[in-house]
Amino acid sequence: MSMNREGRATRPESAEASVDTWTGNRALMLEEPLIFEMDARGGTGVDFAGAPKVKSRLGGLERRRDVGLPGLSEPQTVRHYTRLSRQNYAIDLGLFPLGSCTMKHNPRLNERIARLPGFADIHPLQPADTVQGAYRLIHDLGEWLIKLTGMHSVAMSPKAGAHGELCGLLAIRSALEARGGKREVVLVPESAHGTNPATAAFAGYRVENIPATERGRVDLAALKARLGPDVAAVMITNPNTCGLFEPDMTEISRAVHDSGALVYCDGANFNAIVGRVRPGDLGIDAMHINLHKTFSTPHGGGGPGSGPVVFSEALTPFAPLPFVEKQNDHYALIEEETAEDHHARSFGRMTAFHGQMGMFTRALSYILSHGADGLRQVAEDAVLNANYMLRQLEDVLDAPYGKSGPCMHEALFSDKGFEGGLSTLDLAKGLIDEGFHPMTMYFPLVVHGAMLVEPTETESKAALDQFIGAMRSVAERAKAGDPSLKAAPVHAPRRRLDETLAARKPVLVYKEPEQAQAAE
Repeated sequence: MSMNREGRATRPESAEASVDTWTGNRALMLEEPLIFEMDARGGTGVDFAGAPKVKSRLGGLERRRDVGLPGLSEPQTVRHYTRLSRQNYAIDLGLFPLGSCTMKHNPRLNERIARLPGFADIHPLQPADTVQGAYRLIHDLGEWLIKLTGMHSVAMSPKAGAHGELCGLLAIRSALEARGGKREVVLVPESAHGTNPATAAFAGYRVENIPATERGRVDLAALKARLGPDVAAVMITNPNTCGLFEPDMTEISRAVHDSGALVYCDGANFNAIVGRVRPGDLGIDAMHINLHKTFSTPHGGGGPGSGPVVFSEALTPFAPLPFVEKQNDHYALIEEETAEDHHARSFGRMTAFHGQMGMFTRALSYILSHGADGLRQVAEDAVLNANYMLRQLEDVLDAPYGKSGPCMHEALFSDKGFEGGLSTLDLAKGLIDEGFHPMTMYFPLVVHGAMLVEPTETESKAALDQFIGAMRSVAERAKAGDPSLKAAPVHAPRRRLDETLAARKPVLVYKEPEQAQAAE
């Protein structure tokens, strides 16, 4: 038996790897039932006075059976959800390696500022003279986004990345229609984000793919060969989803413009180039910016999000309403009733109100606390961390574009070389046993068995080394064909699930066992 410095006994070497317990719990890994399974019939956390006897006004619509909600006391409810929360992975627990998601630490300063009453408690229908501070914040944030991107104007109202993509395409459609003629095709490189073709199709365009080169960049020759009078736009992601910068971006923009089309850039990866590259200098006409990624807001699980869109001078007249305009020492919200002649060509409005105020407040807090130099360092450190991870793992994991020069914000690997029928999924499940959330899997589609890892700039070398060690350990097992990986995870609250069945036949409503059996 080994001893630690305090003299307390550590785990005996002969200890069993797994011990059954009466509760089903394994120390702090708790076997938590569903809240419905904890139900105490007739139980409640509060006492209500009996309902008075009055004549019903429901006209025969009275409830004829129990509501079906579980009856728990307050301590039971609090403990249940607290125990569940301890089984969840979060950025406050460790590195979150999802590629192309920029899941970085969110400074608590941002949260404190977002909760100030003057920002958190306002209403979008308040009179303009009572929300001048909020209007100024939106305007100042927009000015920062214009400066950082080198663009001409910004629409702040889009609520997320894909919403911003749609905004940009609608502005492009309006500009092309004003010019005359009909263009029906949007070209999307294979290395673009998956939302790009979906958004183009949603906007009514026919989508065609442009292949990537062996070095993971847009095939410039193939792009030029496809450009023509039917092409409305090219939707390009730069840095792309292979984690690589497009060195031919200015030539791509020039060729697209010469053909009469316009260039949309997916700005979800702006974290890798903020303060280093201005997309406007590369010939971009429209680009959305995920405030919740680049400028640090907790996100995932459906929100919150914010996707302002910056526009070139050519597209500015067609940008959506509303927007905040500074008029001398006053800030005004320009809407349909007040747009007048100077914005009469707007394609319309993307959302009912002005955007996501909490997101704006957090983003501006993040920008001002970093300053111009700090934002530049964000990009430099993000790229440094990703390249460190790439070089530390390329000897044990296949890196398809490892020889294509430095990567940007994320490192891309594949399951090439795994033995015994093991795949990316098995490595990801093994990573859960190591205490990490898995990376993005099977995307981008141009790489078979892809593993996309984005360490972000907020992780220390020590944190990176710990993750790298875990990745190396599981990768070496996969390359050796270790069959135990097929059973991973074995140290998680739940074992490996049938993910295909869960996706195709999800059970979203609780049914009591006898009802479930009868239904089957």
